[in-house]
Amino acid sequence: MDRGAAGRRWLARMVVVSGALAALAAVPAVPAAAAAPPATGYYEATASGGVFGFAGATVDGSPAASGVTLRAAVVAIAVTHTGQGYWLAGADGGVFTYGDAGFFGAVPATAKLAAPVVGIVATPDGKGYWLVASDGGVFAFGDAGFYGSLPALRAKPAAPVVGMAATPDGQGYWLVGSDGGVFAFGDAGFYGNEPGLLGGPVPSVVVGIAASPDGKGYLLAQADGAVSRFGDALFVGSAITSGIVPSAPVVGITPTASGKGYWLVGSDGGVFAFGDAGYFGSVPGVLSDGGVHATTAPTVVGLASTP
Repeated sequence: MDRGAAGRRWLARMVVVSGALAALAAVPAVPAAAAAPPATGYYEATASGGVFGFAGATVDGSPAASGVTLRAAVVAIAVTHTGQGYWLAGADGGVFTYGDAGFFGAVPATAKLAAPVVGIVATPDGKGYWLVASDGGVFAFGDAGFYGSLPALRAKPAAPVVGMAATPDGQGYWLVGSDGGVFAFGDAGFYGNEPGLLGGPVPSVVVGIAASPDGKGYLLAQADGAVSRFGDALFVGSAITSGIVPSAPVVGITPTASGKGYWLVGSDGGVFAFGDAGYFGSVPGVLSDGGVHATTAPTVVGLASTP
């Protein structure tokens, strides 16, 4: 063996490697994209006007705690962009504000709604909100823009509208029906729906919609805990794929800020966390700790996370 030749080959390889390392070191580092901070907690709202806070979600009050007599059941909750307040919406279009949530209007008590309100969605800056009714009617308050509704189009949904989600810039929104039909308004894009995906009716009613962070997709949740993805929305699990049978129907889905996780909440307050969504507790856990029996447990209507 020619040891001199072997040594020269080894030296040549070292020169090449050293040159490559030097070139790599000369390349400027590309800063990593800032990750969305994880949610620090969430609220659960009940039909009777109760609010439960978990982890970093501070309860600033509720109709139930104030002894307010509701004209109609509470149907939804939305959190301010600071996480320091929230709105509750009633089926009659009434709005209750707590913390730093501003009051920008409500459906007048004297007004006769064609259909009950089923949801409330805040604008990105928290200076307005939308109420959505089961017939697809949309009511805009504060800096929330009105971009259309089903009644305005003289369209009647094949199934009741059950949820709404806004685009990231607040210049559009989606409505979803219990049959999985999706209606897009403003700058909200249409990326598909359950009937188109399944080629037929959904096996369990759809209960909510959650938009992806860039607004180029959305998730639909069903009462049995199934989750379907459309556009660029990420699927990170469901009660169905996890082999979980919810003890009560799922009533909503809430995404994390990163879009890499979400929570499902049942009407009994059970919470199912997927992806980077943290589990911080649930109403059944709080009630069992307090010695409240299931027969007196409230009906949960929604979950909203803090930023």
